[in-house]
Amino acid sequence: MSVSITFLGGAGTVTGSKYLVRHNNHSLLLDCGLFQGYKLLRLRNWQPLPVTPHQIDSVVLTHAHLDHSGYLPLLARDGYTKDVHCTPGTRDLCAILLPDSGHLQEEDAAYLNRHALSKHQPALPLYTRLDALHSLKQLRPHPFGKAFEPIPGWRAQFSHAGHILGAASVLLEVGGRRILFSGDLGRSDDLLMRPPDAPPAADTVLIESTYGDREHPDTDILQDLAPALQRLAQRGGVAVVPVFAVGRAQSVLHAIAELKQQGELPRSLPVFLDSPMAVNTTGLFQHYPGEHRLDAKQVHALSHGATMVQTTEESKALARRHGPMVILSASGMATGGRVLHHLALHAGNHRNMVILTGHQAPGTRGARIAAGEKSIRIHGQEVQIRAEVVQLQSASAHADATQTLDWLRRMEHAPEQVYVVHGELEAADMLRQRIEHELRWSASVPDHGNTYTL
Repeated sequence: MSVSITFLGGAGTVTGSKYLVRHNNHSLLLDCGLFQGYKLLRLRNWQPLPVTPHQIDSVVLTHAHLDHSGYLPLLARDGYTKDVHCTPGTRDLCAILLPDSGHLQEEDAAYLNRHALSKHQPALPLYTRLDALHSLKQLRPHPFGKAFEPIPGWRAQFSHAGHILGAASVLLEVGGRRILFSGDLGRSDDLLMRPPDAPPAADTVLIESTYGDREHPDTDILQDLAPALQRLAQRGGVAVVPVFAVGRAQSVLHAIAELKQQGELPRSLPVFLDSPMAVNTTGLFQHYPGEHRLDAKQVHALSHGATMVQTTEESKALARRHGPMVILSASGMATGGRVLHHLALHAGNHRNMVILTGHQAPGTRGARIAAGEKSIRIHGQEVQIRAEVVQLQSASAHADATQTLDWLRRMEHAPEQVYVVHGELEAADMLRQRIEHELRWSASVPDHGNTYTL
């Protein structure tokens, strides 16, 4: 029996990663991500998969970001009862991220119903916090570098991908084929996370292409952030920093702590981390010292260099404070969460600043702010953007195009086929061209929903 892969997400787009591997009447779902960004993509979250949850024998996650794990509560609610394999760090982060995702969806549905803003009566959440909590019971952690059997006769192994705590590349051996899923690759020069491990030999590679058409600037996050926050402190403004609660929040916190230590920023500049998820994630860094570059003193500074805001009341109290101050808040693309309230309050004042810290998927508020739009819609109201907008190109937690190619070059031999996934079409195709021209390997960008026999 042959081995096949069906691309149920992360094909031609940077979101919704789901890859269904079939062999000998068994099916494994590699990643279980939510679609984010454009409404056209988000609607896919509501469409049934081409296989029923009962037909899936195993799920393996590369990491905890919602575009790789956020569909899991829905899959479990709809009948998936078997194991979900991941690293210990991914298990701990999913326990933070997934219930919060369900809670946010319940809040969004309630808001739409209160204000009669939905065509659906009533508007329903995709899944609830309780659905997410139930799905966590199915997580089965495995250490890096130790093989396990997600399905009898199938062999899988995690290797470090950098990027965030717990993030892994996955080598899957089935039916005589070796399939390597890169997951989201971190940077070799990341300020926070250790570099990705060298990739193992494989016949087929699925390589992410978030930054497939771009190179990171020569500057680092410290050099980019220092002048922006110096300007902010001088004019007494408020910086609103939409951050991903897992990864980017900690990178920016670490950068600010280092700049204060170096005397580049006043130690008195107040910094607030207004995201319970990010607060809890920051606490995890002490438990996984082998996965990041920070020493014990830096980990301590990460947790104590900002005021950790947990409750809604504490978050609302920030509205009564004057600048200068820095507010880090989720979500990183301003698609939901507490950051929307801070943007609504502060984006209209020219003394203030909006600092964007990474990839902004097309269709998100973050992408519209980055594009220079003068107003965005928040909670049914138009919010003027008069604040200075700063985009930190150096804050990305993804390998750029050249770093991705360098990672592939470290493989022992050329694979038979590379599928370029998890990138917008332009980025994916640009990386495909570079793989074909520079490495002389066979590469293609798969179509969403298509099945390819290996």
